[in-house]
Amino acid sequence: MQNTLLVLIMLLFNFQESKPETFEPVTVLELFTSQGCSSCPKADALLGIVKNDNSTIIALSYHVDYWNYIGWKDPFSNKYNTDRQRSYGEKFFSNRIYTPQLVVNGKEHFVGSNAATLNNKLETYGKQVSVNEIVLTNLKRNGNTLNLDYNIKGNTENKNIRFALVINERTTEIKRGENRNRTIKNENIVVNEIISKVINSTGNATVEIPEVVNSKDELSIVAIIQTSNLDITGAVEKGL
Repeated sequence: MQNTLLVLIMLLFNFQESKPETFEPVTVLELFTSQGCSSCPKADALLGIVKNDNSTIIALSYHVDYWNYIGWKDPFSNKYNTDRQRSYGEKFFSNRIYTPQLVVNGKEHFVGSNAATLNNKLETYGKQVSVNEIVLTNLKRNGNTLNLDYNIKGNTENKNIRFALVINERTTEIKRGENRNRTIKNENIVVNEIISKVINSTGNATVEIPEVVNSKDELSIVAIIQTSNLDITGAVEKGL
């Protein structure tokens, strides 16, 4: 009887020891959008509303390039963003990609202009703890280069880290295409992003600042931890 009790105590102790470390919930919203898409301005506006809702929400706007053919070249669009969206498409077994598409913590997606669904997802994910936390320090801008140090807490096995350079907001007068003669405000626009495999929990990174950024833009850097299956397990945003 004593031996059985001792085994049970040891099993309980080992279970508690192996329980993963957890941190405050973080909800990352990735909106795939385009200034050339007539359905996107509503989603762009919705993202702007929720981005400052609370500190646990990180909202990102990725401008894709496959709408450019219709007459208006989105100045923030690039192939990298489109490829990132296609990677999510493969994960979600989608036979097509679309705009506006909103991906939540890399785990599910829906039409980005659907406010009711977004509010529901924010409530759900706002209660789920993160298994990683990222601390950014020593952010230094040197001309068109940003340098920083990072420290990742929690299990980093088989995970990647992304660093997204973000413009706080920009207003654009659209001259051609589906949104011609409209003025659109885009917020938290990703203008550059690098990704690498996590080797150590601490390290440093360098992010180039592209020419699309002007002297009046307010910038921030977003760091995201993501599994090989593209699930987001932690993130942080810090202004420059």
